[in-house]
Amino acid sequence: MDDSKHVVRFEPVGIEIEVDETQTVLRAAAEQGLMLMHGCKEGQCAACKSFVLDGEDIELDRYSTYALPDFEREEGFTLLCRAHVYEDVRIELLNYDEEMIRSGHPIQRAVAEVASKDPVTHDMRHLVLQLIAPEKLAYFPGQYFDITVPGTDESRSFSVAGTPTTDGRRLEFVIRVYPDGLFSTFLDRELSVGDRLEVVGPFGVFTLREGRESDLVFVGGGAGMAPILSVLRSLAERGSTRKATYYYGARRKRDLCFEKEILALGEALPNFHFVPALSEPDADDGDWDGEVGLITDVVRKHESDLAAADSYVCGPPPMVEAAMEVLASLGAPEKHIYYDKFTTTGST
Repeated sequence: MDDSKHVVRFEPVGIEIEVDETQTVLRAAAEQGLMLMHGCKEGQCAACKSFVLDGEDIELDRYSTYALPDFEREEGFTLLCRAHVYEDVRIELLNYDEEMIRSGHPIQRAVAEVASKDPVTHDMRHLVLQLIAPEKLAYFPGQYFDITVPGTDESRSFSVAGTPTTDGRRLEFVIRVYPDGLFSTFLDRELSVGDRLEVVGPFGVFTLREGRESDLVFVGGGAGMAPILSVLRSLAERGSTRKATYYYGARRKRDLCFEKEILALGEALPNFHFVPALSEPDADDGDWDGEVGLITDVVRKHESDLAAADSYVCGPPPMVEAAMEVLASLGAPEKHIYYDKFTTTGST
């Protein structure tokens, strides 16, 4: 074995991979098709937190002490998305899904052309890319890809809204635009149909677990629409009969998008129910006859026992954290709550 490569063994699943010193452990695992639990890949969310059983020569790229406090690092905890190993190590996975871990698609680098770029709300854009090389990418509905900002070394992560079976040659995203954000500014002011972008992926574990017939509860806000829409479209393609409820929170009516398509999914999904809610409706919203209030309060109003349900949460971190608390209080098992936190870098 190359001197710059070391063996990482994951317990309790007994899987070993080789990791180059220049790679993070999470990146090496993804390249080899292992779906380890993770979220932001930037050391902010703690989804990939694990415990080092053997081995001391581990260095971490910059991370947030919110995700890994100093006392936890001293005790032996680490963040796989930030960890570089310089010797063979053994790591205990604290948060993993044995059904998914071996089923991942190896990440690939691809070039894609902008097919369309349309506003769907005042601050969200529907971006569709046509794959050029390779012409097709394998991914699971709900996963995400990194898109490089041309002329920079920076990339941003965006969840797919489409499904690979509908059109594996296209990648579809719903992207929120932030004032003066790096990618946001580029997307709104410079990117045009026909331009080419570099994408890398897939990443993420926000996807359906096969072989389960449990009820499904989706809670989303903002651009969290994208991965949930992807999963719902996938359910419709399969003709699923699982009971599924989608709670989507927006400030005002102008912040809602894809309403017609989501409501139309009810024709393909006989047990599907869409519950949009406005937290700050005003006179411009007219006669809104839907739910009003925080989406977490709406979930609590409609649900009573989620002990047997699979729950999916996607959106800004405060909403995700609040929703996870509500779901847990309604009996949702922690191991069956799947989430994506749409963290920002400050220059999104």
